[in-house]
Amino acid sequence: MRKAAPEEKENTRLNIPTELPAGTVMTPPEGLSSAEAAKREAEGKSNRQTADKGKSIPRIVADNLFTLFNLLNFALAACLALVGSWRNMLFLGVVFSNTLIGTVQELRARAMLNKLRLLDVRPVRVVRDGGETKCQPDKLVLGDLAIFTSGDQLPADAVIVNGSCAADESLLTGESEPIPRKKGDLLMSGSFLTEGKVTAQLVAVGDNSYAARLTREAKKVCSPKSELMTELNKLVSLVSKLLVPIGVILFIEQFFLLKAPIKEAVPMAVAAMIGMIPEGLILLTSVALMAGVIKLGRRKTLVQELFGIETLARVDVLCTDKTGTLTTGEMAFEKFIPLEAEEEELRKKTENFLAAFEAGSGTLRALSAFMNRSEDTATAILPFSSARKKSAASFGNGKTIILGAPTFVTDKAIPEAAEAADAGFRVLLMAEADGILRGEELPPVKRLLGLILLRETLRPSAKDTVAWFGREGVSVRIMSGDDPRTVASAARALELEGSDKLVDCAELNDEELAAAAKDKVIFGRLTPDRKRLLVEALKAEGHHVAMTGDGVNDIPSLKASDCSIAMAGGAEATEHSAQLVLLNNDFNSLPAVVAEGRRVIGNITRTASLFLQKTLYSFGLSVLNILIALFLPLRYPFEPIHLTLVSSLTVGVPSFFLALEPSSERAKGNFLLRIILKAVPGALGVICCALAAMIANYCGIPDEIASTMAVISAGVIGLGNLILTCRPFSKLRVAVCGLMCVAFAGAVLLFPDIFALHIGAMATRHFLMLAIMTAVGLAVLILGSFAVRPLLKKAEDGTLPRLDLKKLKLNNASEIMKGRHGK
Repeated sequence: MRKAAPEEKENTRLNIPTELPAGTVMTPPEGLSSAEAAKREAEGKSNRQTADKGKSIPRIVADNLFTLFNLLNFALAACLALVGSWRNMLFLGVVFSNTLIGTVQELRARAMLNKLRLLDVRPVRVVRDGGETKCQPDKLVLGDLAIFTSGDQLPADAVIVNGSCAADESLLTGESEPIPRKKGDLLMSGSFLTEGKVTAQLVAVGDNSYAARLTREAKKVCSPKSELMTELNKLVSLVSKLLVPIGVILFIEQFFLLKAPIKEAVPMAVAAMIGMIPEGLILLTSVALMAGVIKLGRRKTLVQELFGIETLARVDVLCTDKTGTLTTGEMAFEKFIPLEAEEEELRKKTENFLAAFEAGSGTLRALSAFMNRSEDTATAILPFSSARKKSAASFGNGKTIILGAPTFVTDKAIPEAAEAADAGFRVLLMAEADGILRGEELPPVKRLLGLILLRETLRPSAKDTVAWFGREGVSVRIMSGDDPRTVASAARALELEGSDKLVDCAELNDEELAAAAKDKVIFGRLTPDRKRLLVEALKAEGHHVAMTGDGVNDIPSLKASDCSIAMAGGAEATEHSAQLVLLNNDFNSLPAVVAEGRRVIGNITRTASLFLQKTLYSFGLSVLNILIALFLPLRYPFEPIHLTLVSSLTVGVPSFFLALEPSSERAKGNFLLRIILKAVPGALGVICCALAAMIANYCGIPDEIASTMAVISAGVIGLGNLILTCRPFSKLRVAVCGLMCVAFAGAVLLFPDIFALHIGAMATRHFLMLAIMTAVGLAVLILGSFAVRPLLKKAEDGTLPRLDLKKLKLNNASEIMKGRHGK
C-alpha cells in the first residue's frame, strides 16, 4: 500500500481514505510497551476525542435575555416607569414569555449536543508488552495493535496486519454488502466486522479518525435555513431601524409642539413604538412551533431543531436512503428458479443445506424463515467467506451441496442469473458435487440444481407512505450506495413513480450528476459527498429538499438539505446531526410529521397578517403624524394600554386558537410578502379612522373622547379583519370570532376605566361620528382585501417579485428568536 506523501492535501470531502496516513510507522508484532503507550497518551496521541460542551447555561440565559427585541421593550418599559404609567407596562408579559421559550429550547438543544457520540463504549483487545490485554477505547493510542472479531466495531482507523475479515461499512458508505478486507487494507472507525478475525494497527485515533471528523461535521453549529426565520429577521431589522427615530420625533412633537404633559407625551410615544414591534407574532411563532414539537414527540418524533418543522412544511422533494429507511436491512426469499433439478428437489436440498449451518447470516436467516431445516447431519462444512463468495456442506451420501454467487460456483454462463441480477435480486446458485469436502478443497460440480432469488425486505408501511407523498405533490428520490438495479427493484416493489429512471452515479462526473438530478429518480453507487452534491443540485433547481438517512454516510447530505430526518437505530452521530429523528424507526410516521409541519406553518402564515396589521398602522400613523406636524399638529390617539386591549382581542387570543387548527397545504410563496399584502387593507382602515379622530380632536373634540373613538374603531376593524381571515368558516372559527366580539364589547362597556376609555362622556354626535368613521374603515378593509387578491395569488405562485430588504439588514436580528437553530 502506497503511503500518502506529506505534501498531499487532506481530503476535505471526507471520502473514505484508501491510503495510510503520511509518516505511519509499523508496530512490531509484540505491540507497544506500556511505557511507550503511556508516553503517546501524554503526547496527545490517544483515542480520546476533544469534548465540546457548547455554550454554558449562564451564557444561554444571557443570550436569550439580552436580545435586541428585549432591550427595546425594557427601554420602553423604563420610560413608562419613570412617569409612573404602570398600567401601560402589561406588554412585558409577552417579552418574558418569549424569553422563557427560547431559553428552554436552547437548553434542551445543549443537552442533546452533549450526548452526541458515534461509537459504543466497549473494551478493546490490544497487544501490549507481547501479550493480550483489554483497554477502553479512549485509552487506545496511535500505533496500538488491536484484535477485532465478528461483531466488533472499529473505535479508530486501522490497517490490517494479520488475518482477513468482512467489514460492514453501511453506516459509512450506504452499501449494504459486507466488504472483504485482507492484510494491508484499511478499516475505518464506525464500521463493523461481520466475519473473520484480524489484528490491526491503529493509524488514526481521536480527533483524527474518520468517525471523529464526521462527528465534528454533525456537531457544527449552522445558521438556520428557515425562510420564516429569515423573513422575520428582515421585518425586525426594518422595524428596529425606524422605531427609535420615529418615537423620539413623535415625543418631541407631542411635548414641545402640542404642549402635552410629560405623563401623556411619553405613553403616546411609547404606544407608537410598541405598536410597531410585532412581539405577538414572534411569540405566536415560538409557541406554535413548540406545540408542534410536543405533538410530534407524542408521535415518537424528536424535533432537535425548532425550525425543522417549518422547512418540513415546504418540502417538495424527499430524498431517502434505501437500506434502513425503505427496507429493513434484512433479506427475504423471493423464489426458486430450477435449472437441472425440479423445484421440489431444489427445496429439499436447500433444507438439507440449512441443517448444516446456524442461521447467522442474512441469507441463511431469509431461507430459514421460508422453509424448514431437515434432520440430515452434515459430515463436513465450509463456511461462507467474502473471498470465495460461497459455502458448502457434505453429507453421508457422499454428496456435497454448494451455495454461493453464480460466477464463484461455476464457470458456465447462466442467462437466468443475469436477468435476475438486472431485475435487482440477490442471486444465489445451488449446485451438487460428487464427493466430500477435504479441508477447503471442494469436489467438482456435477449438477447445477437451481437459482435462489432473495430481495431486501421492505418496511411494511413504506409502500403506503410513498403513495401518500405522491398524492401530496412531493417527489421521492432514492439515493443509495448500492447497485442502482437493486435500488430500482425496491422502488418497483414500492410502486414508486419513475422507478425506471435510474442512473449509476459512479459513471458520472459532478456536472453530469447535477444534470441527472433534474429527471432521474433512482441514484445508485453514491458516495457520501456525492449525495451532498445531489441534494445541492436539487436545491439549485428551486426545490425544497428533505433528506432521510440512518448512516454516517448520510451526514453530509443531511446537513446540506433543507430538512434532515434521521431514522433511530442507525449511527448516533447521524441522529444528532438531523433536525428530526423518527424514534420509532418507522418510515410510515413521515406523513403525520409532514402534516404537522404544514399545520403549524399554515396557521402561522394565516394569522401573521393579524399581527402585522398593528405594526403597519402604528408605523403609518406615526409617519403621517410627523409629516403634517408643522402645519397641522395632531395629538397621537393611542396609549400602550389601548393597544394591549385591541391587539389582545383582535390578534393575540384568536391567533392562538386558530394556530391549533388542521392545515394540510404545502407552505409556498414568499412569507413576508404574503402577510404584508394581507395586512395592508386592515392597516389602511385603522389609519383612516385614527386620522379622522385626530382631526376631530384638532377641531375641538376632547382628547379623551377622540382617543376612545380611535380605539373602538381600531377594535372593530381588527375584528373585521379577523372575520375575513377566518374564512372559510368552521365551528371553531365562528366560535372564536363571536367570543372575541363579545369580549371586546364587554371590555369597552364594563371596564372602560381599566383601558382608559371614556365612553360615558360621549354625546350622540360623538357616536354618530364614530359610526361613520368605522363604516369608512370597514369599507377600506373589504375593498382592499378584494384588491390584493390577484397579488396574493402571484405571491403564492412565486410569480410576484420577492420583497428584498437586504439593505436594511440588522446584524443581530436573529437573536430575537432564540431556539435551537442548528447544532
